[in-house]
Amino acid sequence: MTQDPALEALGLPPIDQIGFVVKDLDTWARQFGPVFGPFTYMDGSVQAADFRGHSEDVRLKIAFGSSGDLEIELIQWLDGTSPHSEFIQSGREGLHHLRYRVTDTDAWIEKLATVGYTPYWYKRWNADTVFAYLEHPEFPLYLELLQMPESGAGKPGP
Repeated sequence: MTQDPALEALGLPPIDQIGFVVKDLDTWARQFGPVFGPFTYMDGSVQAADFRGHSEDVRLKIAFGSSGDLEIELIQWLDGTSPHSEFIQSGREGLHHLRYRVTDTDAWIEKLATVGYTPYWYKRWNADTVFAYLEHPEFPLYLELLQMPESGAGKPGP
């Protein structure tokens, strides 16, 4: 997959996840199962994330598959406000974002701003775990930055 040349110049790590926003998670998981399965499911709901300048809650159903080291994420929006609700309500479904695991989400947000990317969904889960979705007016996919220890997100906190 070719990415934005400006991103390559910044030295982002390799893409580790491709995210799809879908209307019917079970149907997509069944269709993608032979290639990316088996899928594992989880509640992907997020409370009090900053979405376009407002604190918003969202309920999401998520399934994870893989192709080698590349994670495939299927996300079904259930209710609330997030990038996923915005995507589905605009009449779209399918490929949504590329994820990069980083050691410092906030530092990468600053670097990506230099090439026109702006954050529009952001949540600091705790001191070690932060995620952000970024958009660019001329790049058709969103970027997700995830800062999280390999052991997992841990407990919510300041």
